[in-house]
Amino acid sequence: MMREALVLILTAGAVRAEGPLPAGALADYQLGGAYPPPPGVTVVVRDATDQPAPGLYNICYVNGFQTQPGQDWPVDLLLRGPDGAPLADPGWPDEYLLDIGSDAARAANLQRLRIQLQLCADTGFDAVEFDNLDSYSRSGGALDLSDTLAFARLLVEAADELGLPAGQKNTAELGRRGRDEAGFAFAVTEECHRWDECAAFTEVYGREQVIAIEYADDVRGSFAAACADPDRPGSLILRDRMLTLVGDPDHVFQVCP
Repeated sequence: MMREALVLILTAGAVRAEGPLPAGALADYQLGGAYPPPPGVTVVVRDATDQPAPGLYNICYVNGFQTQPGQDWPVDLLLRGPDGAPLADPGWPDEYLLDIGSDAARAANLQRLRIQLQLCADTGFDAVEFDNLDSYSRSGGALDLSDTLAFARLLVEAADELGLPAGQKNTAELGRRGRDEAGFAFAVTEECHRWDECAAFTEVYGREQVIAIEYADDVRGSFAAACADPDRPGSLILRDRMLTLVGDPDHVFQVCP
């Protein structure tokens, strides 16, 4: 029973998706720490170790394809590099890629991640997003898209069992396969305007079922231009790269007018 809530309606050649996110959603991305959501925000994304925001739709962040910094993970469940050591993400050297290259490895890593999903459900989150779906592209050829989709489907099914719709994170190259093969119900995308990828998500999930974040340190043109993009998701915000708390001098949070 996968994605009954996802109804696809063809209108004038476009796809509109009715999914789990509330109508007219406006999301805040709070992975740097929880703080009171700004006025008008109806959806909040927070780490699995944080508490949901009362009265809002809460999405639980789970690092589904790499370890969290400082996380204790069995070495034999991590992907190895040419030197035999666990393979780290070059951009986040304290995160290590999970080995999802075989049925046995996927099953073992899934069991570990079920603990985090259970935490999301027990804490009261409404949905989940799995980060680093694109980690196969940093595996040096050890993993490919088929490995990613096979593991993504297991993660989505595990989340479904707990009543948590799962969102696709970035990875525009999936096209419709993220929805149709993995079973994702919505999407969270970073810098889709910056990289001209917004349509890759909105044409699959519909504008109202995509949450988008642009970062203030690397906007293409201006945030106003991103807001004027006809392909942009319904929920589009501007945040600082480190997702700092309110009161931090680097904190940025803007919404489209």
